Amino acid sequence: MNERPLTPEQEAEAQALLGRLKSACEQEAWQMARWLAGKEDRQLLGGTEFEIRDRVHRLGAQVVESVLQERKKKATAGRGLAVRTARREPAM
Repeated sequence: MNERPLTPEQEAEAQALLGRLKSACEQEAWQMARWLAGKEDRQLLGGTEFEIRDRVHRLGAQVVESVLQERKKKATAGRGLAVRTARREPAM
């Protein structure tokens, strides 16, 4: 990933996100570690490998969904913009 400096607001968002996601990531890592520990060497590639990849992708999707939901909450907190309605032309 390309590291770039964050604004103070972005840094605060990153810290809050890490706090929320740490538990879910640790729990998933623990489940994968236990699952892998129960496999024999000959079982690690193939189906097991793809299952681990799927779990990591699902975790990544949860991370993105969490960020989107949090930002959506913040975006709808304010008052909406007033929009004027269009005038109708009189029917002839």
